[in-house]
Amino acid sequence: MWAWRAAAARAGGGGSRGLGRRSSSSSSSRASSADGRRHRATCAEDADPPRVLITGGLGQLGVGLAKLLRRRFGKNNVILSDIKKPPNHVYHSGPFIYSDILDHKNLREIVVNNNVSWLVHYSAVLSAVGESNVSLARDVNITGFHNVLDMAVEHDLRVFVPSTIGAFGPSSPRDPAPQLCVQRPRTIYGVSKVHAELMGEYYHHRYGLDFRCLRYPGIISADSQPGGGTTDYAVQIFHAAVKSGHFECNLRNDTRLPMMYIDDCLRATLEVLEAPASALTTRTYNINAMSFTPSHLTQEIRKVLPDLRVTYRVDPLRQAIADSWPMAFEDSTARRDWGWKHDYDLAELVQAMLTHITPGNRLAHAN
Repeated sequence: MWAWRAAAARAGGGGSRGLGRRSSSSSSSRASSADGRRHRATCAEDADPPRVLITGGLGQLGVGLAKLLRRRFGKNNVILSDIKKPPNHVYHSGPFIYSDILDHKNLREIVVNNNVSWLVHYSAVLSAVGESNVSLARDVNITGFHNVLDMAVEHDLRVFVPSTIGAFGPSSPRDPAPQLCVQRPRTIYGVSKVHAELMGEYYHHRYGLDFRCLRYPGIISADSQPGGGTTDYAVQIFHAAVKSGHFECNLRNDTRLPMMYIDDCLRATLEVLEAPASALTTRTYNINAMSFTPSHLTQEIRKVLPDLRVTYRVDPLRQAIADSWPMAFEDSTARRDWGWKHDYDLAELVQAMLTHITPGNRLAHAN
């Protein structure tokens, strides 16, 4: 029996959208419709909330997801973990423990001692960093993932593992990339993600593992620094726009990639985790929100900060990676199966990012 739940509160601060195109009443309506979608997708069968472990929790997504899940399931039912010391505000926000996914014994002790029932596996070495240290990426992204799979089967866990636009390659359809197609990535990061998708689905069919996976677009968040991915420019440009008014981009100005604001990403993750197993026609889903180029993003930011200056020094490694990735995702299967629907387009993304980054800064002077 799995724990199905009613709708979760949105990730992120509600008051942070004051600069968005929609009025506050529209924002309230948007939140209500999102809550309604989650309510329809879930039901309450068990009395006890899940006990959730998040690996790699100090990366771009872990802290935000922990905040959302704690709001949903209770502070002490969500355990954040990493191999690094957390900032004080993270340490005091809820349970945090040391966890090395390459240490099988350590991982088993954590699962058993904390009665874990859901495992969100965010530990990974990202695309650009992985190409500079292939052996590390192989160890973390493949060996570490195998440890998680073994633990999930051994202890009957529901496991969520993110995949990525990097799971596609130059022979894949790019605009859009469909749910099912040829996948021949040319980075160790992408290869490890295709491996995770296929192994997770194999374990589901072979052992009944409740494996769930979303192919994330590039994720944009104001709350954490980029972690070495090819889409990092789309976060860095906001900080540079506020701090100095100048940004040097490492991709060509016409490089179009799928992107998503972190609130949509975290909500999608919760929704697929809570979706009834009977609703899932596959175990790996594309999710889409928007696609843009550095030029498009610059134009939108300049509507608020018109003095922003962007120059280009293309990084051949990152550009080659980006050129092999999809320009957009086709995500009708997620929208049909569990009601996925994004809330943020480009204009809302820009306003939300600048609002988070700029209290008392350049944006205040621009308005």
